[in-house]
Amino acid sequence: MSTSHNADSNIHWYKDAIIYELHIKAFYDSDGDGIGDFQGLLKKLDYLEDLGVTAIWLLPFYPSPLRDDGYDIQDYYHINNSYGNIKTFKKFIKEAHKRDLKVITELVINHTSDQHEWFQRARKAPEGSNYRDYYVWTDDPSKYKDARIIFTDTEPSNWTWDPVAKAYFWHRFFSHQPDLNFDNPNVQNEVFKILDHWCKMGVDGFRLDAVPYLFERDGTNCENLPQTHEYLKKLRAYVDEKYEGKMLLAEANMWPEDSAAYFGDGDECHMNYHFPIMPRMFMAVKMEDRYPIIDIIDQTPAIPESCQWAIFLRNHDELTLEMVTDEERDYMYKVYTKDPQAKINVGIRHRLAPLLENNRNKIELMNVLLFSLPGTPVLYYGDEIGMGDNFYLGDRDGVRTPMQWNSDRNAGFSDANPHKLYLPTIIDPEYKYEAVNVEAQQMNSSSLLWWMKRIIAMRKRYKAFGRGDIQFLSPANAKIIAYTRSYEDENILILANLSRFSQAVELDLQEFKDYIPVEVFSHNKFPRITENAYLFTLSPHGYYWFTLEREKGHEDEVKTPSLKAKSWNELLNKRNTSKIEAILPDYLVSRAWFSGGDRVIQTISMTNVKSLFIKDLNASLTVAEVSYNDGLPESYQLPIAFVPQEREDLVREIPQKGILAHLELGGQEGLLIDAVYAEPYRASLFNRIKKGQKVNGKFESLEFYRGKKKIPAKTDTNSSKVSESAISHTSIFYDNRYSLKLYRRLDSTINPDLEITQYLSEVASFKNSPTFVGGIAYHTAAKNRVILGMMEDLITSNETGWRYAQDALHRFFEQVETRDKEEIVLPKIKEDFTTTLRYDEIPDETKGLMGSFFPERMKILGQRSAELHKALAAHPEIKDFDNEDFSLHYQRSLFSSLQGLTRSAFDNLKRNIKNLPDEIKEEANEILARRAEVLKCFKRVFAHKIDTLKIRTHGDYHLGQVLFTGNDFTIINYDGEPARPFSERRIRRSPLRDVAGMIRSFHYAAYSHILEQEHNKRKEKDLEAWAEVWHHYITRLFLQGYNENIGSENLVPDNDADYNTLLDTYLLEKAVYELNYELNNRKTWVLIPLRGIKRILERMNNA
Repeated sequence: MSTSHNADSNIHWYKDAIIYELHIKAFYDSDGDGIGDFQGLLKKLDYLEDLGVTAIWLLPFYPSPLRDDGYDIQDYYHINNSYGNIKTFKKFIKEAHKRDLKVITELVINHTSDQHEWFQRARKAPEGSNYRDYYVWTDDPSKYKDARIIFTDTEPSNWTWDPVAKAYFWHRFFSHQPDLNFDNPNVQNEVFKILDHWCKMGVDGFRLDAVPYLFERDGTNCENLPQTHEYLKKLRAYVDEKYEGKMLLAEANMWPEDSAAYFGDGDECHMNYHFPIMPRMFMAVKMEDRYPIIDIIDQTPAIPESCQWAIFLRNHDELTLEMVTDEERDYMYKVYTKDPQAKINVGIRHRLAPLLENNRNKIELMNVLLFSLPGTPVLYYGDEIGMGDNFYLGDRDGVRTPMQWNSDRNAGFSDANPHKLYLPTIIDPEYKYEAVNVEAQQMNSSSLLWWMKRIIAMRKRYKAFGRGDIQFLSPANAKIIAYTRSYEDENILILANLSRFSQAVELDLQEFKDYIPVEVFSHNKFPRITENAYLFTLSPHGYYWFTLEREKGHEDEVKTPSLKAKSWNELLNKRNTSKIEAILPDYLVSRAWFSGGDRVIQTISMTNVKSLFIKDLNASLTVAEVSYNDGLPESYQLPIAFVPQEREDLVREIPQKGILAHLELGGQEGLLIDAVYAEPYRASLFNRIKKGQKVNGKFESLEFYRGKKKIPAKTDTNSSKVSESAISHTSIFYDNRYSLKLYRRLDSTINPDLEITQYLSEVASFKNSPTFVGGIAYHTAAKNRVILGMMEDLITSNETGWRYAQDALHRFFEQVETRDKEEIVLPKIKEDFTTTLRYDEIPDETKGLMGSFFPERMKILGQRSAELHKALAAHPEIKDFDNEDFSLHYQRSLFSSLQGLTRSAFDNLKRNIKNLPDEIKEEANEILARRAEVLKCFKRVFAHKIDTLKIRTHGDYHLGQVLFTGNDFTIINYDGEPARPFSERRIRRSPLRDVAGMIRSFHYAAYSHILEQEHNKRKEKDLEAWAEVWHHYITRLFLQGYNENIGSENLVPDNDADYNTLLDTYLLEKAVYELNYELNNRKTWVLIPLRGIKRILERMNNA
């Protein structure tokens, strides 16, 4: 991230802002006097931060008689006593800035209250004196007769007689609000002093109320005069010279061309309200026609690049209809005011929800337009929950009622007697606070509040909304408004259906040919754009936001993102973690341990951040919670650390895959990395486990604990290294003696890998499993114990069972391929492949090809597998290792899950069969036609009750889960199938499911060695047939070792038929699962599960 870009974001923060307008008195009462205050607002800052807004616009909070809701200011330098004091205000500014919330206040400089000391002094001062000239006086009330009267309901004239001054004073608003005289230089200087006062306190922006009316001249309408613009240039120059990043926002309720004048050449106001667009959004929805919106935007002139419009749906005033034609005004009154009392002045006094008849679809649609049309959106407090109004309260008070926090007394706004409230709460049956409140909506993820949070977050994600240009599309269907917002490399397509009925629309998107529309809320990809018209269908008042993206190719350069923060604590502050969250999707999908790569990521949030104090290293243990557009969210452990570039000893050890971002931290350049690649972090984890240390937080803690085995004091932690060969964890090896598994995917249920390893090591004394050494647990604020890591003895073997089998197969096929076809004859196999076998029963010729060493070791592997299952069942008195009997109910539910698996896999096969290699299609069609046979095979599992046990099992047993140690095997990784939740992995099952997993692994090993060769060569040499021979004999040897050692504890059925039924069921389950997997990932490997399914079906038919 460049410095210039940061500077631009700091100075022009208002271009990307989302502004929240609120009354201090209406938000939250902290002291029970019935009036909201700054202390109350302080307590609700977390709510505003959570909502996602970035700036707070405070309506007037100055001392005032409150005859115009505070716009009649009595003192510009203090706080109204009802709201607090300067000390509380300063604390509010500080806390808001901590949350990256800007503060905008009102600078009401057109007029004061008639109670202001300036006016009291002026009315008594001699005519023509300086004090008298602070205001505008006359003896002739016909002066400035061309100026319109704004408050036509209450004011007959812009002049009011003052009996003390014995003259008329000028006021464009109420008669108790005399206008200041800006022709007086002293008045102009007073405004500079007021600005200095609040700028020095930290206020970020000022709304210049009623700014078009500052000057008066005869023969004009006294609006938008050249003198006004001259003064605004002077005011802007003053602000820019003394302060950085301060913003002036003009309230100029004018037609677009007049309003735009208040930007000057970028030297007057930074922002200005676009009043005319607001009523036209309401008109467009009611007319079901896009014309009013497009017309007014077409009338809007270009503005300087540094300037910005502010747009809104509702605010503290009426829905003003000043900037519409007479015909349009008449239409708006007709369709939006059911009760004549809703009219006031030249507008309608309603909140958003009542205006839209509380129609959720319309409310969403209007906000979609608000957040996507040019300008900075302004939200009015309470509209995010759909608050109602009460125009019977008079004036505009009906839209200024207390914020509705919960269903308690006074809507949770105040503890005061309800009669003391500054205004009563809403009790209308449709909008009553018992039903419409923040607390209720926060608990309902489908509520309007949650929807608003999501759209705010989406708006903030794309700069194009605040800074981009707009291009309207012109579909034939006028009920659809469609436009693009583009900025730098962002292109966003917006569609909205203004109709109450479903609509179809065809768009000409040739400009974006070959782009992919990606819906921003779900991240779903739509079909590629071509030269043809693109058809969309939209539900009533429906909408779409699409990012238009080029399909990423392998040649695309992977760019490391850049971040900047003042300190490590600031970077990891809850309010700032969005910077890291934004870069995580690309990083996570590149990691082997991330299992969500084939799902569409919705959001990633950093949670449970825990900083670890490590000498010379900023490091934290963090958890990334990933939400998807389907299925359940997942949590991943992601320790992070900052390594300065000057630490060359650490930097050179960091692989590219370990770098999350370039990070400038407190002016120091460096890298934000996965902390496992930093030696000090790895050493810290080991030493904390060794000491059994506990790191306590306010509500949560980290527990590093030891097992029964002692760790020698002189273990060298500086010689650690990282391995990421596993798909579920990252391993750290210490001193070639210990292995620390950091589990990446986390769960509130105990990790079965640690649970079973500790049990086998410390309870069952199973020797062919790693010895448990220690663990790391995270105790959450919700009292959950999440396992983060496990340390165990390092098994001194670099060879997995898979690699060992591959070496044996290499020798086997080398023998087959180097001999003449006449020299060796494929053995005729009569026995079933699940029949046990001794090595000496293998035909001599086949023994010569296989050798003796590997086959005998497979029998040992069968023995160790049986011993593992006996150990897992040996202590049923332990709650988490008790055993369960099979039952017909369980067997029927097992069949139900197998039905679902079959349906999914065979439907997938049917869809993809045309994409398979030609040599596989025939067998694929054969298996596809045998779907009924597969279900028939599965159905045998509940033909009658099977007398056997369910126990804790390995859960993901295959050749990759055993290590060959030279003459024996060690079984590792008990965390089960990575795709399943931990609770499901801990379910008791038949040990034959593990057995089936290993047998299928043999089948894969046999074929994997030959699949890379050309199909014709495989056929010519009968390699596939020899692979089946190898698999046949290795399976039988393995089962020999298993069955001889499993014992008579009912772990497998004593009845041979039941034994075969269960083994067939699990073998077929594995093969069908593999079929589905290979169809989605490796289509050339589909051959293996097809052959596996075929073999089981043949075995069933021959039984």
